[in-house]
Amino acid sequence: MTARRCLLLSALALAAAWAAPAAWAQETAPLRIVVPYPPGGPLDATARVLAERVQGELGTVVVDNKPGAGGNIGMAAVAKAVPDGRTLGVAAVATLAINPWLFRKMPYDAARDFAPVTAVARVPNVLVMNAEVARQLKIASVADLIAHARENPGQLNYGSGGNGSAGHLAGELFKQQAGIEATHIPFNGANPAQLALLGGQVDFNIDNLASAAPNIKSGKLVALAVTSASPSPMLPGVPPLADTLKGFEIDTWWGLVAPAGTPAPVLQKLSSAFGKALASPQAQQRFAAIWAEPLPTTPEQFGELAERERGRYQGIVKLSGARVD
Repeated sequence: MTARRCLLLSALALAAAWAAPAAWAQETAPLRIVVPYPPGGPLDATARVLAERVQGELGTVVVDNKPGAGGNIGMAAVAKAVPDGRTLGVAAVATLAINPWLFRKMPYDAARDFAPVTAVARVPNVLVMNAEVARQLKIASVADLIAHARENPGQLNYGSGGNGSAGHLAGELFKQQAGIEATHIPFNGANPAQLALLGGQVDFNIDNLASAAPNIKSGKLVALAVTSASPSPMLPGVPPLADTLKGFEIDTWWGLVAPAGTPAPVLQKLSSAFGKALASPQAQQRFAAIWAEPLPTTPEQFGELAERERGRYQGIVKLSGARVD
């Protein structure tokens, strides 16, 4: 076969792969976005915003909630789907980077069973205290909290949404790097943990900003620091924890993945469509309402993020001692 013919066939194959997503609007089967959590949360909300924004380019898009097992049930369904670009999953730091070390048995291989499309959003976690308790203890900064913990060893506790939750892992990392003691009290979900903090049952939490923000705005909680490496535009004036504990960084992120084996040109087409949706003023406005920062990336960049975080969380989960099964 001549070089010219090889080049022609390659070009035709590439064009066909790129044209396939454009033809989805004429096909009957919709593009399905699997959210591995119940309706109503930030991952579900952002998936629905994006579904609205890409329909002009990708045709009908439906959001399919498949919660259970810490997100593993929904992600297993994505891993087993036909790799034709018509099934995507909303993959979070938990399902791509934490669960592989938290669960003894996984229904998918987080490193091999998915093809990255784009990161979607990042929400920093925030170190919060009950505002009244903070005033009583004269704690106005992370340094104050650490000093109080050292002066009163073993007397502090903190709450989280459960063993192995983001709040638990962040709390253990904070304890290690600060050199303090604090008893972990797990609750059945982030909302009960926040209620315990509001009721004075626990001394501090490291919570998702989207969850804590309403009570921070109302003055019931005081934000001592965000856990992102740099200050968050979503919470101006609150310093990063890294200002006190050098190198501290832990936050919540999520993105879109397809089943492994999805053709690269299809992934690029999807990434482009969702990237434009993330950049739209409408999406940015909706994301800001739930305290999420849009994070569009190339498929390669999202893959690198997931791989890097998977390696980092192996040590953090081991440090926490958490196991789910």
